[in-house]
Amino acid sequence: MPVRARIVVGVAAAAVAVLAGGAAWQLLAERSTPWARFFGSAAAPLAFVGSDTCAQCHPAEAKLWRSSQHKLAMDHATDKSVLGDFNDASFDYYGVRSRFFRNNGKFFVETDGPDGKLATFEVKYTFGIEPLQQYLIEFPDGRLQALSLAWDTRGKDQGGQRWFHLYPDEEIKHDDVLHWTKLNQNWNFMCAECHSTGVRKNYDAASDRFATTWAEISVGCEACHGQGSRHAAWARAKQSWWPFSKIEDRTKGLLVRFDERRDVVWRIDPRTGNAARNFTPALVRKELETCGRCHARRGEFSEDWVPGRFLSDTHVVSPLARGLYYPDGQMRDEVYNYGSFKQSKMFAAGVTCGDCHEPHAAKLRAPGDGVCMQCHAAEKYATAAHHRHESASPPLACASCHMPERTYMVVDRRHDHSLRIPRPDLSARLDTPNACNDCHADKSAQWAVSAIETWHGTNRRGWQRYAKAFHSAWTDQADAAALLGAVAGDANTPAFARASALTELAPYLSPANINLARRALADPDPMVRIGALDMLANVSPSQIWPLVAPLLTDSNRGVRIHAAALLAAVPSASQPPADREPFQRAAAEFVAAQRLNADRPEARSALGNFYTRRGLASDAEAEYKAALRLSPHYTLAAINLADLYRQLGRDGEGESVLRAALAASPQNAGLHHALGLALTRLKRREGALAELRRAAELDPERARYAYVYAVGLHSAGDVDAAMATLKASLARHPTDRDTLLALVSYSRDAGDFGTALDYAEQLAHAAPGEPGLPALIDNLRRQVKNPDAR
Repeated sequence: MPVRARIVVGVAAAAVAVLAGGAAWQLLAERSTPWARFFGSAAAPLAFVGSDTCAQCHPAEAKLWRSSQHKLAMDHATDKSVLGDFNDASFDYYGVRSRFFRNNGKFFVETDGPDGKLATFEVKYTFGIEPLQQYLIEFPDGRLQALSLAWDTRGKDQGGQRWFHLYPDEEIKHDDVLHWTKLNQNWNFMCAECHSTGVRKNYDAASDRFATTWAEISVGCEACHGQGSRHAAWARAKQSWWPFSKIEDRTKGLLVRFDERRDVVWRIDPRTGNAARNFTPALVRKELETCGRCHARRGEFSEDWVPGRFLSDTHVVSPLARGLYYPDGQMRDEVYNYGSFKQSKMFAAGVTCGDCHEPHAAKLRAPGDGVCMQCHAAEKYATAAHHRHESASPPLACASCHMPERTYMVVDRRHDHSLRIPRPDLSARLDTPNACNDCHADKSAQWAVSAIETWHGTNRRGWQRYAKAFHSAWTDQADAAALLGAVAGDANTPAFARASALTELAPYLSPANINLARRALADPDPMVRIGALDMLANVSPSQIWPLVAPLLTDSNRGVRIHAAALLAAVPSASQPPADREPFQRAAAEFVAAQRLNADRPEARSALGNFYTRRGLASDAEAEYKAALRLSPHYTLAAINLADLYRQLGRDGEGESVLRAALAASPQNAGLHHALGLALTRLKRREGALAELRRAAELDPERARYAYVYAVGLHSAGDVDAAMATLKASLARHPTDRDTLLALVSYSRDAGDFGTALDYAEQLAHAAPGEPGLPALIDNLRRQVKNPDAR
């Protein structure tokens, strides 16, 4: 029999064995993943193979990557990897002298430990190289903690080659959550996913221990490309003598093909000097969603990450929120690049990460401004006529104006990737930063406005046009709802900003704007769908069930778990029969997401809230208590537990919980407020008023605290003090609905109809859709005209 015939017969026999459950499958699985698929058997197991395996076929990429990944590198502490001065060096920080030394080839630091006392700790790992290096200490319970004392690896001419503290301007004591031994400096949760490959956290909540593992200690090929076992099997099969192994697999066994730049041409329009893409990009930008896993402000809720999918499938992405961003979308806190770039005109035009960055070398595609000149004609933009800084030395780069830098971790300068034109006019009105005054700090924003208008005219609004909306929302302005609604409803606004506007609209939800949420629930971008769910957070779940229930089977896991959390208060028996199974599946995903992060009080408290809404009081109580064991400073868990006790008629226990939390966080206004409410229910008025007053004093930015305190004063008969408190709060929050309603009511009760009318009309301006308000205003006008009328 010819050789080929014998082989074919062998394959046929193997096929029969496979279909019959025979052992021949093992041979086929080893040789050919595509052939295994042909027979309908399970694909090769999905596993990490390591960068050394990848380097066999991709030596050039591996060499580039290994030479460039130093900024991310995690490594064992050795003479080669440790860059800091451990030759009996010392560093003083708020009265604590830390010492760095070696002993028997190992590296040690003597510094303040978890109890605030000096102790000696062995450095087990290094973390990063440029522009700083941190050091990890291993504890017996599996925790790796990052020292807040870091080594500045820059040259001495740049101020480097020194020890420094990551919080140089505030004293971080041992009982602070930011202390190096505490929760927020924990490598297992905070750092591992982005600085190692194939991390499995493996936290055991019962024993409060970690058994964290990784496939590679540092960032390897599979950190971006995903597990490579199927691709390796495909590669082996391509080299095999087995004839059916030549059957083509278009995926090549890869989890994702980063091919969105293939066949793309950017043609510069000579009229504008700007380039346009030759075809519309796909909805899911595979590169950006993959890079965003580490270059985004986000939190992981599933370890089943697959490259190229929407990041929201496995991570909660922080929206454009106060404290993280400026209202115009510029980065404020450490938000990295994902959220910034998604706001940019470049993203809208179809630019991907790889258009500007060579991912393996971690370098720009071209030196200096060359990367920008790929799409922007040099004869128009690389000229003094455009940048107006012909005498600047060194010459001004495109990034200087369009990607201003902010410094994080004391020495790490990072570019804002929202790629915007400078807007000093917004700085003048909204107190946002701008690139002009970053350099010309001695000049006013209005000076920069005048210069830009002289050069380029007054129409310089740029691409991002939502600063006023977010500023109004964050400062409680009367026009916030209207402006946010305009942002959320504008299809030309970046989806990232639309999603954020929907989230901000939650306090302003009304019959007039609920259609915004309804339309957004069908948006192709999952962040927008999540924003729409956030917008509906304060609506009764039974009322919005028909609207939200279809998202229980959404293609995106993040959307599904948000929907389940939103609908959790509806008992299973009251759910439409067709929706019960989808709800249970989505609810199980929500619970699993919190279980993954059971080492965090936020997750334990979120699960407690979910159980509370499901009517599982004992389970909820256990989760809140677990959160407080993890961190007595996590005050939301104490407040939620006290509220659960309120629902159960156990306010005395709630008082004890709140007082214990106040012992750890005495300046927390929320705790004082919650305690004041608990004491009110316990009919201890004097103590209640003292706590409510303290809450209003500690956080005057929360109108609710002043309002509740005023109601308490009024109920106690101190009308003058109540009115004074409300008026003082109204000066800070001129559109707060509850404050205005109280002022209307109390003024009318006092017979001061004119003042009541003034407040009612102010409320009509702030909340034009307020039910019953027109009739109230008409009644007050009649009483002003005829005070004796009844």
